[in-house]
Amino acid sequence: MILKNIYLAAILLLACAAKEDVPQNNDPADFKQFGIPYAGVPDARDVVLYEVNIRAFSDSGDLQGVTKRLEQIKALGFNTIWLMPIHPVGQVRSAGGLGSPYSVRNYLEVNTEFGDLQKLRELVDAAHNLNIAVILDWVANHTSWDNPWMANKSWYTQDNAGNIIVPPGTNWQDVAELNYNSADMRKAMINAMKYWVMEANVDGYRCDAVDFVPTDFWKQALDELKGLPHRKLIFLAEGGKPENFSAGFQMNYAWDFVTNLEQVYQAGKAVTSIFTTHEAEYQKIPQGAVKLRYTTNHDLSAWEATPIEVFGSKEAALSASVITMFTSAAPMIYSGQEVGRAEKLSFFTNDPIKWNENQEMLQAYQKIISVYNQYDAFNDGQLTYYANNDVAIFTRTLDNEKFLILVNARNTEKVWQVSEAFRNSVWMNVLDGTSFTINDAVILTGFKYMILKKV
Repeated sequence: MILKNIYLAAILLLACAAKEDVPQNNDPADFKQFGIPYAGVPDARDVVLYEVNIRAFSDSGDLQGVTKRLEQIKALGFNTIWLMPIHPVGQVRSAGGLGSPYSVRNYLEVNTEFGDLQKLRELVDAAHNLNIAVILDWVANHTSWDNPWMANKSWYTQDNAGNIIVPPGTNWQDVAELNYNSADMRKAMINAMKYWVMEANVDGYRCDAVDFVPTDFWKQALDELKGLPHRKLIFLAEGGKPENFSAGFQMNYAWDFVTNLEQVYQAGKAVTSIFTTHEAEYQKIPQGAVKLRYTTNHDLSAWEATPIEVFGSKEAALSASVITMFTSAAPMIYSGQEVGRAEKLSFFTNDPIKWNENQEMLQAYQKIISVYNQYDAFNDGQLTYYANNDVAIFTRTLDNEKFLILVNARNTEKVWQVSEAFRNSVWMNVLDGTSFTINDAVILTGFKYMILKKV
């Protein structure tokens, strides 16, 4: 017990010392505007997002390693990058390895493992010069147990005995839940979010575990951030509630879509279910709101399975990405997905991605994303789908342009018996520029996909 008390006292002293170094209610009036706000921030509907696992992205596992590969991200066709949390990681009750980046030890510092504020500024500058927006991962639900905010016990949720607790319903033992009944804590959180927009010139946030945090806080925070002068900001919610949008987020997660897609590939569920799920997701959200769609992210690739494992092969993973990208949403891919990394990718350790692997898959993604970016129909065009148990068959139509997308979601050859509306029509395969005539039937080998433009 004596040792435990000494240990807890040491933590408190550490927190108090940190509190002196970092004021708890930083005044945004003291923040300096670094650089010029980026004028090219895309609308949510135009975002093409790349999630960066900083630890795995380069051999150095730091911000400079990301900066060095920005041109490769640009060449793939992305206009926005999301950096996983950049902050120092909690050491008390660490979850292992280098610790979880979602256990934030200080909201106003850069993890020295990754670099410093100057390295972040260099990354943001370089991205803006390539017409890429940069959003940070923001963890508002909880902090590490050695965050300086621990000196303010009322800022944290407590049990009946007055003990600070982990987020209820989770087993996240490395973090302590914040108390959103505290007006002072809210103010400090919002000011910290303003800090990075001002001092590092970032273009918004992907906000973690949004549905764990009261909606009225997000409304308060995002309203204030939107009030910063000369700023257009992106706000992505890791959430699934319609209230995410009334709070001010422009995008949230398409969890139902990716779950259904996995069932199509793994369990033989009817392909038509993809489109009914798509419609159901969009019926629940306001006009103009956007779903984020993906086949993997840092959680899925770390704890469940990579796209190669989920869908069964590189070819299957690519075909699933085509369905995901062209059914009208903001598309995202995750670090290493484009080179077909098959092994799980931790974000608790340094495990560099082997960028020279599977170059044919990289080229395929580059071509797919290039086509997506080239035509407005994939954002604004009317989506019409055709019932089929095995093949995704849908069109995107805008003005005089019409596209037909065909994706075999099975690993065996499938034949589409063409309906009258498509018989004897001539199309261009926009992936390779060749002409393609549709007669009575189209044969699709296992996991084959085609993107056709009416001529």
